[in-house]
Amino acid sequence: MATADPNEVVGVLLAAGSGRRMGTPKALVEFEGERLADRGVRLLADGGCDPVLIVLGAAEVRVPGAVAVHNPEWATGMGSSLRAGLAALPASARAAVIALVDQPLVRPEAVRRLIAAYRAGAAVAVACYGGAPRNPVLITREHFAEVATLAQGDVGARPFLRARPELVTRVECDGVGDPADLDTPDDLRALGSR
Repeated sequence: MATADPNEVVGVLLAAGSGRRMGTPKALVEFEGERLADRGVRLLADGGCDPVLIVLGAAEVRVPGAVAVHNPEWATGMGSSLRAGLAALPASARAAVIALVDQPLVRPEAVRRLIAAYRAGAAVAVACYGGAPRNPVLITREHFAEVATLAQGDVGARPFLRARPELVTRVECDGVGDPADLDTPDDLRALGSR
């Protein structure tokens, strides 16, 4: 499947948190020999996003192939990171795929399916697993401002998605990854043993 034109669909990886329950910023956590930050950037790039922005805060890391965006308000929660990522998008971005750093089993095919839905006319596309909406999420430019306004505290796009269900295209991603997230060292051990 063809990738998006450069700068048309941009990837945004939210990776600014301190990982309080993990004991270290999740961007630095290694899973299968790779930092979650590197893995998330690769997910978006391999899925067809160009460029990929990584929103950082508690830890500043260099990730090859990504444009770093510092969120000075990272401690206020995911909402500020989503706002920072959206504010940093190039003017040429027609859509953004937003992914979370702590979901290492999501695969590039999920991103490709979101981009395919966008190409078919979806304004908002959400990856679904077992029928339940999860991440990543694709949002088109005309909705960036509303998403940013509603992204407060420790929530990202969820308030927007709930407020505008008529816009949402559900994209089934069963069989192309797992949306399990890593919040604690126990989660990391459990995922590693699968």
